[in-house]
Amino acid sequence: MLDTPTPTLDALSLATQSADPDGFAQAFGASFQRFGFGVIQDHGIDAGLIDRAWALTKAFFDLPTEVKAKYHIPGKAGARGYTPFGIETAKGATENDLKEFWHVGRELPAGHRYGDVMPPNVWPEEVPGFRETFLALYAEFDRAGAKLLSAIARYLGLDADWFVTPVRDGNSVMRLLHYPPVSPEAPGVRAGAHEDINLITLLLGAEEAGLQLLDRDGRWLSVSPPEGAMVVNVGDMLQRLTNHVLPSTTHRVVNPAPERRGHSRYSMPFFLHPAPDFVIETLPGCITADNPNRYPEPLSSQEYLNRRLRTLGLLKDGGTAG
Repeated sequence: MLDTPTPTLDALSLATQSADPDGFAQAFGASFQRFGFGVIQDHGIDAGLIDRAWALTKAFFDLPTEVKAKYHIPGKAGARGYTPFGIETAKGATENDLKEFWHVGRELPAGHRYGDVMPPNVWPEEVPGFRETFLALYAEFDRAGAKLLSAIARYLGLDADWFVTPVRDGNSVMRLLHYPPVSPEAPGVRAGAHEDINLITLLLGAEEAGLQLLDRDGRWLSVSPPEGAMVVNVGDMLQRLTNHVLPSTTHRVVNPAPERRGHSRYSMPFFLHPAPDFVIETLPGCITADNPNRYPEPLSSQEYLNRRLRTLGLLKDGGTAG
């Protein structure tokens, strides 16, 4: 009996999009439709900015626990600032994830109509340059995300700028993640199997082994991008919008080999969200006789987010994010 070849995620260059937007869209969309994931090289985010961001991420998480705790904001679903260990649990899991994290959101002018659900950022005064660096990186994630959404729109047969209005002033969140060292005998999962809530996630820092996606045949596939590349995946909002044409694939972070368990793991996902009042309504082009509409009830992205945050334990019943 022949072994079934292990499918692989091929890295795509975002630099090719300007010369061949349709070709890039087809390659990227096909990866999304097959795996729910893509690997993107040449994403255009300055390597020096990324290096500064890693250094500042480590500097913050190296602070004493009592200092970091000053920036935890109870009752806000972790939307901004610091979330300590043991708060977030993957949907359906019985164990808390082995991680701590910091959230940076969109900066809005005073009196903005989304101000009631998109709170202001907080910044750690103990880490010089933190605010400036991460606002710059947030803007770069926004820019790269817009290019990828344009490719998705083309792949779905929509106008290339279809997503521009839905994500204008979107409720996107950049997460700085720290998985601390674990013992060689530690249980095998740092972050339990889950799907993301948002439209797409752009991830830096997946070079350190551990990220895996659940393929359609039930096998876990390791995601091993080239140095400096970005891993991008479909979130549940895009899955709902496309009626599962683009699947939000289950993924997890497992512990590395025993010899690497004494090392911390850092990563920076950017959860790209639409605006809070964007209505997620199934795209007509994604409804067919073989794929009837799974979601006949339209739902605002804010209500969908609130439902999912309650499931994660980050929001109490009846609460609203923000």
